[in-house]
Amino acid sequence: MDQRHQSHHRPQHTNSNHHDNHQSTFKRDMDDSGRGHFQHKRFRPGQNHHPAGPSTPPSSPPTQSLSVQRQLYERDFPLYKQPVEVGHFSLDSERRFFNDARQLRYYVEPEKSCPNFDLRDGYRGRFVKRDDRVKEKLDHILRWILANRSKLQLKDTAASSSPCALGVDIVTWRGHLTKLLTTPYETREGWLLAVTRMGGTLYISEVETEAARRDRENRTERHEEMMYWGYKFEQYTCADDAQSLPDPGGVVNTNEAFCTVVQTRLAEHRLLFSGEVDCRDKDPKAPSPPANYIEMKTSLEISTPKQRSNFHRFKLLKWWAQSFLPGVPRIVAGFRDHDGVVVSVETYHISKISQLIKNETNCWKPTVCMNFCCEFLSFVKSVVTEDNPRVVHLFSWDPHRDVTYSIHRDSQYSFLPDWYVKEMTSSTSRETHHQHPPQI
Repeated sequence: MDQRHQSHHRPQHTNSNHHDNHQSTFKRDMDDSGRGHFQHKRFRPGQNHHPAGPSTPPSSPPTQSLSVQRQLYERDFPLYKQPVEVGHFSLDSERRFFNDARQLRYYVEPEKSCPNFDLRDGYRGRFVKRDDRVKEKLDHILRWILANRSKLQLKDTAASSSPCALGVDIVTWRGHLTKLLTTPYETREGWLLAVTRMGGTLYISEVETEAARRDRENRTERHEEMMYWGYKFEQYTCADDAQSLPDPGGVVNTNEAFCTVVQTRLAEHRLLFSGEVDCRDKDPKAPSPPANYIEMKTSLEISTPKQRSNFHRFKLLKWWAQSFLPGVPRIVAGFRDHDGVVVSVETYHISKISQLIKNETNCWKPTVCMNFCCEFLSFVKSVVTEDNPRVVHLFSWDPHRDVTYSIHRDSQYSFLPDWYVKEMTSSTSRETHHQHPPQI
């Protein structure tokens, strides 16, 4: 599909269950505090208000909340415009930013249906792991914005009273939106999202929860190696250019990344977000980005009906959400055994995933995911009204709880760097002098 096409971006359903408004037979695994549900741009404080939960540091007690009960979001699929790629950037082996596509790789389909890729190979001697203790926040996206401001400034922006207006409502990472989409079905991991408003745009950046920090610091060696396996699968199937072959004997360096930057709209919310892209279709006749991008995944081989059901109900939800948001049309999955050997490779088309799951009992629904994300963004807009990068609203959610928030001024949660605020608010920075990145 042409990236300029302005049709609604939604899954293709032949089954109307994803669009009707009937009450589902979901188990009541949420609490009964739905009275705090935010709807129609008004919100009623929950009478049985939940505390912010263990994820939120003690500060300014939250006063209003947003329910996550699935039943509240079972209505028509919201408008989601076809995402348009407005740019891209690369991060090199030392995590340095480049306003170009130098890190983009090309998918090479395995010759055999049972490729026997050994995902353990190179873990001990040819692996450079990114330091995940370093929290980059939105910095790379902000660098892209400064280098490409002229692309974002709409016709009415010139008349704006704010020199830092971008013409979008939300700036964030794709991964943060993915967490929002999956929240109605998440039962184990909570999240913290810091939000600040500057120039009329809301910037959303994740904060690591204490539980996530403990998990990161206490990973087993087996877990660390299995995280490597996904990157190794990419090395077996991705080449540096359209004419070459993959080099599985090289070094896996997880600092390196190619990221797309897309603009779209979810109902009334104008979104600008970035997400890492694993590779693209090497066919020169392939459609324009993001429709030529491919997401690479690994998963344990499916041997029983129960495993298949769990794959549909849990893993496919996250896979779908991650690729649907930026308009990436397909996932190539390597199914491995317990020893990390890929025994089969399958392709999943994002538009067909809803059909795969339709017969699963109590399964996730795309419409619930998108409606919750839309309502959360409306909730955030209604709460975060002070235009000040020194003020952060920290939104907190834990499973079986409402979304709540606390307010922090001049705190450790401030995340827009001084270099960005200064450049965006400078009267001389209205027009960027950077060259546009090369087109893919």
